[in-house]
Amino acid sequence: QVQVVESGGGLVQAGGSLRLSCVASGRIAGINDMEWYRQAPGKQRELAARVSSGGSSNYADSVKGRFTISRDNAKNTVFLQMNSLTPEDTAVYFCRVVVKIPGLLGQFQYWGQGTQVTVSS
Repeated sequence: QVQVVESGGGLVQAGGSLRLSCVASGRIAGINDMEWYRQAPGKQRELAARVSSGGSSNYADSVKGRFTISRDNAKNTVFLQMNSLTPEDTAVYFCRVVVKIPGLLGQFQYWGQGTQVTVSS
């Protein structure tokens, strides 16, 4: 099995920064996309940022220029550096990874349990 664990959430004032981390572990032959989603109260989960295995990244318009996604392939870890935070960034942030499993064909997705980010005004 594959485990995905996020960390780094918390309470921050508007204008502040946080850095989220997500580690994938278990029977993993390789990791393709690594992504951060977020879900605000009463809203649908949305993609905030994605980074491919080759390092290409893309962002939701709402976070572009403020958030930076990066990954450490040797440690199966993805980061989300969040700067200039606003109350609208308050949400539970989820990590999603797309992996290859040894001995199995295809790709599989796994989600973390989420980490709460709260931005006060």
